[in-house]
Amino acid sequence: MSAAVFEQREDTGYSSSFALSFAVHALLLAVLFLGVRFQSHAPDTVTVELWEPPQEAVAVPRPPPPAPKVEPQAPPKPEPKIEKPEIVEKPAPKPKPKPEVKPEPPKPKPKPDNRQFQREVREQLAQEQAAAQERQLKELLAREQAAAASRALATWTDKIRAKIRSKIPVQVAQAVVGNPEAIYDVTLLPTGDVLSAKMRTSSGNKPYDEAVERAILGASPLPKPEPQSLFQRQLELRFRPQDK
Repeated sequence: MSAAVFEQREDTGYSSSFALSFAVHALLLAVLFLGVRFQSHAPDTVTVELWEPPQEAVAVPRPPPPAPKVEPQAPPKPEPKIEKPEIVEKPAPKPKPKPEVKPEPPKPKPKPDNRQFQREVREQLAQEQAAAQERQLKELLAREQAAAASRALATWTDKIRAKIRSKIPVQVAQAVVGNPEAIYDVTLLPTGDVLSAKMRTSSGNKPYDEAVERAILGASPLPKPEPQSLFQRQLELRFRPQDK
């Protein structure tokens, strides 16, 4: 009985939805048809060129180093305030007055002893007189010694000249006009031997000068001095034709 009931009922909802769907599709086809129909020209073609830019090497920046960790520091402790003691300037002490130093009274000079002073003066004068006498005596002795040496030297040279004159021919000496002087430098040995005889000044008469030089060399050895301490290596001998 129930199956019969279901077969007799009409499905009204399905038919209405089908009709609506058909109407929508019909309308869509009409719109498409009209749009194509009224189109006057063909659509422009658009050409699109794809271009890829060259890839440049881009330096990749290095990541910055990590910032150092800054540990938070504890705030400094406030320093305790030290109260400075107040300095009270004391007045400088007044200098004590120095005691006045009184100059000492001059000491009285001792009175000179006239007798002692005179004695000292006499002693000083005696010393000066003795020194002066000693100097005079020494000078006198020196002069006497020099005079004695000069006399002894003159005696020695006289003996030498006498021996040399004895060697000069008398005829040569008499032939000289006037009395000119010839001077010779003679070099001797301590034994009296003659080393050389050089004429320093000519008499102006050559034969006489040559005769004197031969006589000096021929008289060697010459007499020795007395005392021997008077010996001189170099002698200056003078000769004149009329000397005797």
